[in-house]
Amino acid sequence: MNIRLSATQVSRDRWLISYADFMTLLCAFFMTVYAATLTGTPAATAAPAAVTAPAVETAPEPPPVDPAVALREQVERALAPELAAGYLQLVEDPRGLVIEVPEAGAFDVGQANLAPEAQAMLSRIATMLTTLPNAVRIEGHSDTTPIRTPQYASNWDLSTARATRVVAFLLTAAGLAPSRLSAAGYAEFRPRASNDTPEGRARNRRVDLVLLNDATTRAEEPAGSVRP
Repeated sequence: MNIRLSATQVSRDRWLISYADFMTLLCAFFMTVYAATLTGTPAATAAPAAVTAPAVETAPEPPPVDPAVALREQVERALAPELAAGYLQLVEDPRGLVIEVPEAGAFDVGQANLAPEAQAMLSRIATMLTTLPNAVRIEGHSDTTPIRTPQYASNWDLSTARATRVVAFLLTAAGLAPSRLSAAGYAEFRPRASNDTPEGRARNRRVDLVLLNDATTRAEEPAGSVRP
């Protein structure tokens, strides 16, 4: 049996076709968006990704400088001519850096007066010391040859007199603060070499300028003293 719809009924239900098409498209759109979220593909309306600035490379920090190495290099530069000629020697010990001034060319045998050549050399040393913060101890030394003169009764007297004479010269030549300086005499009891040879005895007759490091300065600070 054939059922015929009237023209009026067909015209009234045509909206269902458009509605069905719209729902189909809408369903297809949401399925596409859902599928995109599952595969990681950004949706068409997603916001653009933020742009990160390139990392800025920083230069590595230089290694710390050893104060003892820096001090020796500065002294070597300042006194290069005297060191090269053998008029001075540098020795490192636990107290600090030692500048050795041999007796030869600096003092007459058995005397504490500075020779003119030694005064010129000590003037250069004094100028250099004004650029350094170190306390300086001046130490006089002798060999084992006994001495007894009207002026100096023993090597103790001579070594101490030479040390104090150098201190006085440094104060006058460069105006160093007296609180930075000290003097000591050790006679023949702090040798650098054997006293069995002329060369060894010559090495032992000397005046040392000891540039004290911080640890030695703190350890030997007189009780109750106040630093300027």
